[in-house]
Formats: sequence, structure tokens, C-alpha cells
Amino acid sequence: MALPDLSRRQLLGAVGVGAGGLALSACGGGSLGGDDDDNGGGGGSDGPIRVGLVIPQAGVYTPLGVDMEAGWQLWLDQHDGQIGGRDVETVTADEGEGPDTGVPAIQQLISDVDVVVGIVNSATALGVAELFAEEQKVLLIGNAGAVALTGDASNEYVWRVSFNNAQNSYAMGEYLAGQDIGSVFIICPDYAAGQENITAFTEAFEAGGGTIAGTALTPFGTTQDFQPFLSQIQGSGAAATFCFYSGGEAVTFVNQYDDFGLKASIPLYGSGFLTEGSVLEGQGPSAVGIRTTMQYSTELDNEANAEFVQAYEEANGSLPTVFAMSMFDAANVLDRAVTEAGDVSGDALVEALGGLGAIDDSPRGSWEFEDQNPKQTIYLREVVDEGGTLINSVVEELGEYGTI
Repeated sequence: MALPDLSRRQLLGAVGVGAGGLALSACGGGSLGGDDDDNGGGGGSDGPIRVGLVIPQAGVYTPLGVDMEAGWQLWLDQHDGQIGGRDVETVTADEGEGPDTGVPAIQQLISDVDVVVGIVNSATALGVAELFAEEQKVLLIGNAGAVALTGDASNEYVWRVSFNNAQNSYAMGEYLAGQDIGSVFIICPDYAAGQENITAFTEAFEAGGGTIAGTALTPFGTTQDFQPFLSQIQGSGAAATFCFYSGGEAVTFVNQYDDFGLKASIPLYGSGFLTEGSVLEGQGPSAVGIRTTMQYSTELDNEANAEFVQAYEEANGSLPTVFAMSMFDAANVLDRAVTEAGDVSGDALVEALGGLGAIDDSPRGSWEFEDQNPKQTIYLREVVDEGGTLINSVVEELGEYGTI
């Protein structure tokens, strides 16, 4: 999933964790190029494991990188800085805002680590997928949602612990079709993730007997005034609107949807990123009542999530997001795979990952890999105001969704 540029910067640019290039962090020590091992990483079956954590450290995606690093670090802190019984050295690479910065950072990093985790931007992940096959090292994707990463462009070394772009939208399409809600207008930004979400929602909604009232693709990252598109929705005769927006665009769209007077007459539904994390603060009361689909909520009623939310709040002073949860799970999955494999070579980890079965202690609830992609429960959520704090309350489970 990629997030809008200019509006995201305006909303969140004040978040100041900026660092260029590559840096070593977390457990252990050293620097890139300074390891005595000829292969860069620890390798083998003993010694420290060097993990490349690829996250945005500067630019518009920085808030996601902050959350992802916090989730990764929380798991390590709870497990004595070890994965598979071995110390971990986390080498952090700055993904930046896209493949122009992310791909070179990973190219520089990969020879110096045993395994790589993270990546926000789908274009970055697609740009390096084949590199992991060539190097025979495992990539555990912690966010990037392009369907092709575990579909047409897949290889045995690339695994995803987060989601694919089709899952949440397909689940919402099925749900709304079952509600006999009437016709739905679809609006999304005009780029790959938006198009994948439109396709998934439309397929599921129409298969369930639903009717599309109209579709609009808005210029990606540059739309400040949604009024012309809101007029289309108003005049379409739609009974509801489905959208996919995130970051700054999610804030702008939700606020303008309310200001235009549509919230009361044409209910708004969306993929979960519409109301995930820091955007809720910018949306304020305009977000209340919006329903979304997502693989995670802080409000999930299970023991693992209660412990995760409490520990994350204590460590970071804020509620966790889906981005933090995914990287917490990435560490958990890697721990299981290293324990099973007995070493961190790519082929050994691939075999171990394929045999893990259910990840039954995840904050999102139990899930498992299907075609190297999570098969997981998707939840219907509704934004509610709980004592002045906006949260994504869980309405119901919509079932398991895997490869779509």
C-alpha cells in the first residue's frame, strides 16, 4: 500500500524521526561492511542473526516506519533480544518514499544481512522481489499490499505477514451485498492500490447481487478539493459509498464528505486504512459512524491482543496500529521459522515458513500462510467516540480471506 504524498506531508510532516542512509540499531552492534563474516550475515546455525529492517525513516511515510519499528522492537524486548534462541542485530535501512530510494537501500543492505523484514511501498517490494530469489534470502513483507507480490510476481523467497490489497475490499463487497443496501458508488485514488481495491470490491459486490451506482478515480496525491466528485456521488442515486483512501487523503476526504452533507444521507464505508491510526485525530467527529474492514483492531477481544495493546501503550505512549502489529507478527513468525529450521539460510527458512501452520498467538487472531500470503480473519469495524478517544470498534467477524 502506498500513501498519498503532499497531503500526508501536511498532516504528519511534523513527526520528526529522520535519518538518511543506513544505520545499525537494536540489539548487538557494528556497522554495514564491518562484519568479520565473509557473507555479511550471521548465517549458519549459531552466532547472531542480522536482520535488515527496511522502513521509511524520513519523508511522508515516516509515521508508518515509526510504528513498524516500534512493533518489531517490542517483540524483541519481550524475548531478550533473541529470535530462534539467537541474538539479533537489526540493521535499519531507510526505504524513503518509494522505489527510487527503497530499491538502492535494499541492494546495499541485502549482502550484509541474513533476512529482510518490512517495506511499506508496493513498488519498492516489486522492484526487489527478484533480487531475493537471486540472493536466496527471505523477505518478510510487513506492509506492501500489491496482489502481484504473492501472485504473478511471486517467488519462493518472498513472504507477506500483512495483507494484500484485495482482502479488505473483497470482504466489504461481500458484506454490503448481503445487507441488501442498494446501489453503491465507488471512489478511490487513481493508482495501483486504488485500482486493486476497486476491482476486488466490485467483483464481490456484483457477485452477491449488488449494483454499482458509479465509479470515480481521483488524481493520486494531488486532490485537495473533492467537491466535484462528491457532487457525482450525490447525483448518482447511490444508497452508500465505498472508498479506499489513506493518510492525508483519508483525512481530507472524510472531512469534506461530512461538510458536503453526505454523511447523514449516504453512509460511508471503506477499506480499513480510511480510519487507521493517526488519521482519526485529523478526521475528528466526521469519522464517527464510518464502517471499514481490516485484519486488525486494538479492540479485538483475545488474550494476545490485550497483552500486546497494554505493552505497546506502556512502551510508546499510544495505541498500536495495524502497521505495528504486522511487524510484531513478523518477528514472531521469524522466530518460529528459525527455531524450526535451525539456521537462517534462505532455503531452510522457506521450508520452515511453509510448514508453520497456524500462528495462534497473534494479536489479530489466529492466521496462517496461504500461497505465502496471510489467510486471516477480516473484521467489520465502526469508528466510535469512547470518552473522547476515537477507536475502531469491532462490529463482527466477516470470515477468513486468503488468496483472492
